[in-house]
Amino acid sequence: MGEKLHKVLARAGLGSRREIEKWIERGRVTIDGELAHVGVRVSPGTKIAIDGRTVCADRRQEPRRVILYHKPEGRICTRFDPQGRPTVYEHLPTLSSGQWISVGRLDINTSGLLMFTTDGELAQRLMHPRFGIEREYLVRASGVLTKTQRRQLIDGVNVDGRPTAFKEIKAQRSSGGVNRWYRVVITQGRYREVRRLFGAMGISVNRLKRLRFGIVTLPKDLPAGGWRRLSGPTIRQLLDSVALAENDRAPK
Repeated sequence: MGEKLHKVLARAGLGSRREIEKWIERGRVTIDGELAHVGVRVSPGTKIAIDGRTVCADRRQEPRRVILYHKPEGRICTRFDPQGRPTVYEHLPTLSSGQWISVGRLDINTSGLLMFTTDGELAQRLMHPRFGIEREYLVRASGVLTKTQRRQLIDGVNVDGRPTAFKEIKAQRSSGGVNRWYRVVITQGRYREVRRLFGAMGISVNRLKRLRFGIVTLPKDLPAGGWRRLSGPTIRQLLDSVALAENDRAPK
């Protein structure tokens, strides 16, 4: 029966599964000269092309690469921006083949840890809610959460018709003034989720930094705008956390 096209292309590092499905829907992908459709399966030797260019989807002999990146405020998480704003992709190491796929995104006003990989399947699983991968943030809020509000945010509140909650909230030592610092943990990555949860309590977030994604923590000595490769053992732990086999694509 073969394997689904979007999974084959994602594993080869050509994009995330969601991104590739959109390419297929827009008619950008062909198999053996015919337009592909979402859900189609392909076998080894199938000729695959994106925008008319033949691609090599069998990259299993290439090492899986994962890097972490310290995103500063003011950079956006898209490959190209019509407004000409700086993007995070402009500051990543060059690849000889494939492309960097982001593991989640941070909005332009949020800083901190981002991960990038050449393995679309790994990126997809790390972002999927069913694996419950934790994201930890440092939050500066313009107000104080009461004990009742903190309990509400742990129990869950309605945000745009969906039950949404923090897994943890910890108040940090304050130096006074109207701002208060908190550390929070969530297990999903919906759009502006941390800001919207605080907003549900009538409190705005004026600074937000991601400190951790799963087992990976932002190094204290990594400057804003800098990146660092993950070690082989850390990548293997990431694979284990989302039930992916190492196979023959282990990092060198």
